[in-house]
Amino acid sequence: MGTTSAYTDSECIRDKTSDTSIEAFFADSVIFVTGATGFVGKALIEKLLRSCSRLSKIYLLIRPKKDQIVKERFKMLMNNSIFDKIRCENPDLINKVYPIKGDVSEKDLGLSHEDKMKLTQTVNIVFHCAATVRFTEPLKLAVKLNIRATDRILDLCKSITRLKSFVHVSTAYSNADKHEVKELVYKTKITPQVIMDMCENLDDDTLTLLETKLLEKHPNTYTLTKGIAEELVSKKGIDLPTIIVRPSIICAAYKEPLPGWVDNLYGITGIITEIGRGTIRSIYGDRKLKIDVVPVDYVVDTLICAAWHGTVHRNGSIQVYNCTSSTSNPISWGDFAKHIRKHVIEFPSKYVMWYPNVAIRTNKLIHKIIVVILHFVPAFLLDMLLICQGSKPMMLNLSKRIDRAAKVGSFFALHEWNFALDNMMDLIKHVKTMNDCNHFRVDFKDIDWDAYTRQYTLGIRTYILKDDPDSLKKARSRLSKLYWLRKLIQVMSILFLYKFLKYVG
Repeated sequence: MGTTSAYTDSECIRDKTSDTSIEAFFADSVIFVTGATGFVGKALIEKLLRSCSRLSKIYLLIRPKKDQIVKERFKMLMNNSIFDKIRCENPDLINKVYPIKGDVSEKDLGLSHEDKMKLTQTVNIVFHCAATVRFTEPLKLAVKLNIRATDRILDLCKSITRLKSFVHVSTAYSNADKHEVKELVYKTKITPQVIMDMCENLDDDTLTLLETKLLEKHPNTYTLTKGIAEELVSKKGIDLPTIIVRPSIICAAYKEPLPGWVDNLYGITGIITEIGRGTIRSIYGDRKLKIDVVPVDYVVDTLICAAWHGTVHRNGSIQVYNCTSSTSNPISWGDFAKHIRKHVIEFPSKYVMWYPNVAIRTNKLIHKIIVVILHFVPAFLLDMLLICQGSKPMMLNLSKRIDRAAKVGSFFALHEWNFALDNMMDLIKHVKTMNDCNHFRVDFKDIDWDAYTRQYTLGIRTYILKDDPDSLKKARSRLSKLYWLRKLIQVMSILFLYKFLKYVG
């Protein structure tokens, strides 16, 4: 199967004077990737193998777990469905990927002397994707994984003799305390070294007391530490071929390598999953504000193209790219939710518990009342039913967990940002001059949000809920019954209210 083009031939302004391509930039290169087992990491490895097939090797930093050695984790990674297309079309490419035992949270990245020498003497391009993306991470751990780990990666990069590109994956919300976000590194109120020293020398109780002061207008430790990590990169990486890419909310793939591919329940994916199951009925946010989501295939294409663009068109400073959609192709939270609701009804899961019908509310009191009535009360009643059947109650705890996740993300549904795109637009312009421009999707104007949310919904059904296509007929029958049950309850509620008002009147 051929790759679907992001641009038509007429849109690709091909360079007639030389056979230039982004793929040629990666030819014979040795690449080092951190965070390889994560969502973005998997997609990045797959796209590098498929679209930059002349690369020499890809080394992946993988830490062992208590129940899994590195070899086992690597095998599980490469067996992921995202590599199915490569296994089918060119399985030998898989042999270009090698695991390296290490851990970004350890001194010298936990590398053996032999592995460190191998990396410093052969690597040409580094993609630093490793980070904790949990919004509720304690400050000490967030600093350790997002700042100190970056410091160690920079130390490694400084000792790499043939480095031609270092790509640091940040977040568009590293400056969540600002409304206008330009493609530059902003100075933070606390220096990277000071906060690293604090977290390594102060006890947890003291850090907890300081956390509120340190956060100020930041919503969580994730955005705070990613912003400070950027300043660290701008200072320590000033003499390196450094590029910073800032994706916004990374979601399921749009086209490649599998439409709708997603492998975790973090953030919006978890919310959409529960909307589809009918367990989320109200979201606290402003439906008129712009949502900024980016498909993971657009993100990895931007990372790859930024490594090329930031090196070939280097202007002497660290290049920052706001990998965002809301400026060039805006969609509101309300319209995004409308698309999602349409498609979860069109393609219901066999795990649907109630008829999907979510509303976004700016009134916090009404939202809380709705959550109690439509989230917690039904969950409590279902738990009572489970107890009567001799089963373990779980619905109320599930509802509480969903509500906590929604609260953590509500900040992003109540604010919007204006992201400057000067560097991104320059990247898009230059990508379109390359001979292989139709292999890389970097222009967010190309996204049809209705089509994307359809793929997203189907992706959750396939890759998260593991719903077999054959279950769709049964799921639709179940949804139809829930629809009429919902209507019956609505009619009964109206009649009850009418009789009650008549009685008290």
